[in-house]
Amino acid sequence: MAQTNRIIKKYPNRRLYDTEISSYITLEEVRQLVLDGEHFEVRDAKSGEDLTRSVLLQIISEHEEKGQPMLSPQLLSQIIRFYGDSLQGFMGPYLERSLQVFLDQQQQFRSQLNSLMGQTPWSMLNELTERNMDAWKSMQRGFLDAASQTQPTTATQGQAGRTGTGTKKPG
Repeated sequence: MAQTNRIIKKYPNRRLYDTEISSYITLEEVRQLVLDGEHFEVRDAKSGEDLTRSVLLQIISEHEEKGQPMLSPQLLSQIIRFYGDSLQGFMGPYLERSLQVFLDQQQQFRSQLNSLMGQTPWSMLNELTERNMDAWKSMQRGFLDAASQTQPTTATQGQAGRTGTGTKKPG
């Protein structure tokens, strides 16, 4: 089944018109569509040219100017150097895969953290205490087993030593 994209028209006055809700929207509202996982295309209202990438780059640029930037000048310079390079075609898919791996790891970390944080302090303390008690019991069993194995052999050696002395002389 083909996925239908939401169409946003960009007019010469730089206004964005969302055809799905029949209303003008801001760049921040387009950003919210991205955050919500909405699929959309931004098209030039006159020519129909796809402007999605340029609008997304504009959103990134505006957010880079505010607060803590994600893209350092060094990273941006390295990306610029790939334009026109023989490896340019590999760079985009590589960055996409790398970012996907990062997102997967982030999701796994968050789910592990949520499962840990979902426990009450008492249940976490009880679980920790049970694990410590099990480890302590295991250690005690190990000591007792080791002690019981060494006692018979010591007694046997002592008895053998007593019976063996003086009965035979080497000849």
